Amino acid sequence: MKAVGIIPARYGSTRFEGKPLVDICGKSMIRRVYEQASQAIDVVYVATDDQRIVDEVLSFNGKVVMTSIDHETGSNRCLEASKMIQKEFDHDIIINIQGDEPLLEPENLKTLVGLFQEIDVDFATLIRRMHSDEPLKSGNGVYVTMNERNEAMYFSRSVIPFIRDFAQEDWEAQHRYYKHIGVYGYTTTALERFSSMSKSNLEIAENLEQLRWIENGGKIKLAEVEDNGMAVDTREDLEKVIKHFTG
Repeated sequence: MKAVGIIPARYGSTRFEGKPLVDICGKSMIRRVYEQASQAIDVVYVATDDQRIVDEVLSFNGKVVMTSIDHETGSNRCLEASKMIQKEFDHDIIINIQGDEPLLEPENLKTLVGLFQEIDVDFATLIRRMHSDEPLKSGNGVYVTMNERNEAMYFSRSVIPFIRDFAQEDWEAQHRYYKHIGVYGYTTTALERFSSMSKSNLEIAENLEQLRWIENGGKIKLAEVEDNGMAVDTREDLEKVIKHFTG
């Protein structure tokens, strides 16, 4: 099976407009993500809706496709991009890579791609075990529970599971808690099916699109990895990333 990495990148953002083009110690955000992803996946494309991002990617000899401005989610943008890329590079796995993670760990992407060597895996993502010093707090990231086959049972912005008869500060002594890392892999067929589904009730409630797949009876394979760095959602996050590069 052949995999393509696709990095959805929008210029417009209510919290941080122009985020893909911000400078991080001499390189744009999108360039740093692209270079990290390229260490794990041979063929990587940026999928954008803005000519400024196209120009930036071409300036460092990256691959880029222009997609519609109307996509509500990165997965829908990935699907359009995949169809365009298919003409140049035949692939059957799509790795949807967040465009705001300049500290992305290439080995984690390799782990995700490797899941598709297993039989019947058509949708996969990554998780990490929470550290003992991390507070369990609803609204702080996305929590995930899984079954014995390492398949997701549920994703939530609330702390799950709830441990009855114990104070919340003691929950981590009773159970292993995991958080979701927002990078996805799908077969091209699965992404087609996923994008054709209507938004589900749980997806709308939690604002987590992966719940649409589960609510429609699909399975999401999980792999545990080390912490995947940090997403840049705000200018404060950007300052933290810059400090990482400057030491």
